[in-house]
Amino acid sequence: MTEIPMLLVKHFGEVSKNKRGWSKEFNLISWNGRKPKFDVREWSEDRKKSSKGLTLTLNEIIALKDIFVSIDFSEFQTKDSEDGGYD
Repeated sequence: MTEIPMLLVKHFGEVSKNKRGWSKEFNLISWNGRKPKFDVREWSEDRKKSSKGLTLTLNEIIALKDIFVSIDFSEFQTKDSEDGGYD
């Protein structure tokens, strides 16, 4: 399988970490020398491997932010979930 060149432009933060040590992150990444896009995916500890992910343009991130602001997340919380929400 051919590797796609990736340049991490900006790391915004870690969303979660799984039992294998991979971290789900929100980053700004340039894939294959193209214009950077916002990116959510899991990365191995050495950052040599990644899962399939989601890339978004600035306009898509702004639209998603507007959607998030309109959601009352408290209605999704459950008592039996370890993080207080849906898994």
